[in-house]
Amino acid sequence: MDSESRWARATAVGLPAAVMSAIGACGLDRGGMWRDEGVTFQVARRTVPQIWRLLHGVDAVHGLYYLLMHAVLAVRADEIALRLPSVCGAAAAAGLVGALGARLAGAWAGCAAGLLYAATPMVGYYAQEGRSYALVSAGVLAATLLLVRAVDGDGPWWAYAAVLAVSCLLHELAALAVCAHAVSLACARVRRGVWGRWACAVGAVGIVTLPLALVSRAQADQVAWLRTPGWGSAERLLRAFVPVPTGVVFWACVALALLGACAGPRALTGVALPLVLTPPALLIAVSRLRPMYDDRYVLYALAGLPLLTAGGLATLAGAATHALRRRARPAAGRALPRRARPAPAPRTRPDRTPDDRARRRARQRTWAEPLTGAFTFPGSWADRRARPGTRADRPADSLTLPGTRADRPAGSLTFPGTWADRRADARAPALAGVVALGLVVPVLLLVGYALVPHRAGRAAAQRPDDLAALSWAAARQLRPGEPVLFLPAIGRRSALAYPAGFAAARDVALRESGARSGTLYGREVGAVELRRRLAGAHRLWVVAEPYALRPGPLPADPVERAKLALLRREFSPAGRGQAPVRGGASLRLYVRREPAARGPAVTAAGPPGPPVRPAGPPRPGPS
Repeated sequence: MDSESRWARATAVGLPAAVMSAIGACGLDRGGMWRDEGVTFQVARRTVPQIWRLLHGVDAVHGLYYLLMHAVLAVRADEIALRLPSVCGAAAAAGLVGALGARLAGAWAGCAAGLLYAATPMVGYYAQEGRSYALVSAGVLAATLLLVRAVDGDGPWWAYAAVLAVSCLLHELAALAVCAHAVSLACARVRRGVWGRWACAVGAVGIVTLPLALVSRAQADQVAWLRTPGWGSAERLLRAFVPVPTGVVFWACVALALLGACAGPRALTGVALPLVLTPPALLIAVSRLRPMYDDRYVLYALAGLPLLTAGGLATLAGAATHALRRRARPAAGRALPRRARPAPAPRTRPDRTPDDRARRRARQRTWAEPLTGAFTFPGSWADRRARPGTRADRPADSLTLPGTRADRPAGSLTFPGTWADRRADARAPALAGVVALGLVVPVLLLVGYALVPHRAGRAAAQRPDDLAALSWAAARQLRPGEPVLFLPAIGRRSALAYPAGFAAARDVALRESGARSGTLYGREVGAVELRRRLAGAHRLWVVAEPYALRPGPLPADPVERAKLALLRREFSPAGRGQAPVRGGASLRLYVRREPAARGPAVTAAGPPGPPVRPAGPPRPGPS
C-alpha cells in the first residue's frame, strides 16, 4: 500500500472521529443531569461491593458500565467526566464506520459514511449522555469490522468474540447484532469452515453473557413502562437514523441509501443492510408480544444507513468516473470515420490446461457447497469459470472483489460491482481527486447543515427532566431542619444526584440509604414510624412525581400507600407554594390541617378494593 492510499485510509478513519469528537465535546456541561444520568452518577460513586450488591436486585444490565464509570468518576466526579466516555465511544464509532466503508467500498466512500454517521443528531444526543449506548455502538461496530477481517483471513476469531462479549455485557440487547452478522455470512455464502469458527465464537459469547441474561430476566419489571411498538415506531426510527429528519435532504438521503442497497458495492451492502434492518426488526417483532423496544437499545444499527448512503454516493461517483474516462479517450480515435476505426480486439479466453478443466469439473460436482469462505457477493452464481481476477483465482476467505483494493492500482477510486471498464489512463489521479471531492464535499456541507439540530438536541430542555433545577428550587425554599417527603421514593434521585440542595432538609421517611441497603433509592419506614416522625411538624415539603398526587385510588405499594394516605389526612397544600420543574417532579409546601378539618382516618392498608397502579411510569430504575 503506497503513501497516498495509506493517507486516504487514515483520513477515512481520522476525519469522522475528529468531527464526532468536536460535536460531542461542544456544550458537554449543559448544567444538569436527567434521571438516568443521575442514576449513573450516584451508583458509580458507590464502592465496588455496594455496586455488586445492587446488581443482584436491580440494573444488572448496566453492571459493567457502572464499574467502568466507578473508575472514571474516581478521578473526577462531575458532569463532564460522566459524559466523556460516551463522547469517546461515539468518536470511536464514527471512525469504525469509516474503517468499514473504506475496507468494503474504498477510502473516500468510508470517509463519507463516517461523516454521515457523525452528522446524525441521534448520535450526538447519546454522545452527550452518561449512559452506555454510545459505547455499545462502538463495540458492535468494532466486532463487525473484526468479523470482516476474520472472514477475510486478516484477523483472529478470538478478537471478534472478545469484543462482542464486552458489547453484550455493556448491554445485553447488543446480542441482536449476532443475527445481523449471521445474515451477512449467509448472503456471502461462506464455506462450512467459516460457519463453524463463527459458531464457536458466538457460543463463547453466549457462555459469557448467560449469567447476565438470567439475572436480568428476573429484573424485567424495570422495563414495564415500555409500550408495544407500532408502525409509527419504525417511521420515527428511520427519521432518527437520517442526519436531517424532514424535508428534501431527508428524502435525498433515503434515495441514496436505496440506491446503495440496490446498485452499490455488493460487499458493503451485504454488511450494512442486515445491520440496519435486522436488530430493529427483531426487537420490534418481539416487543409485539412483550414490550422491550426503545430506539436507544438499537443505536448501533444506525451505522448501517450511513454506509448504504455512502454506497449510493459511490455508485454515482462510479458513474461520473466512467463518463469522464470515456470523454478523456484520445481524440484521434473519435475523429476517424466509422469504417476507418480500428476493429476492437476479439475477446479470447485464457488458455485452458488440463488442470483448469479438472478444476471446473470439480466445481460442477460440488455445486451444492459454497466454493470459498469469501465475503463476496458475486453477480452470478451460475458462472464460476476460473478467469484471472475472479473468485476462483483468489485465495480462500478473501474479502476482495475484482477491481477493489487488492485488484486495482493504488489511489484509484473505483467501486466493486458498478462499472466494468476500469482501464487506467494518464488522467486517473485527477479523476480520482474530482470524484473524491464530489463524495466528501456534499457530506461536509450536510454535516454543517445538521449542526443546527445537533445544537438544539444538546440543550437541557431536550431531556425528559432536569434534576439540577429541582435541587436549586429546594436550596432556595427549604429551611434548615424542615422535613421533606418524596412521593414516590424514586423522587429521591434529585437529592442523590445534587445533595447540596437538600443538605439542610431532613428526609423524614428514609430508614436506610440506598448504598447501605443495596437499592437505588433506599428503604423507607412504615406508617407508624412515619406518623411518629411527623408528630411535631407543622410544615412538610413534598417532592412528588407528576402522577403521584393525581386524584384516584392509592398506589399498590404499601409504603407508598401509607405515605400518601398520611399526607392526604394530616396535611393540605399551602396556597400556591409549588415550584414545578420541567418534565419531572415538583416541590410543594404542605401545612398541617386543623384537628376539626381532618377527614376520616385512612389505614396504611388503604381503602378496600383492588390496588391500582399510578397513571405515570413508576420506573423503579432506568434501563
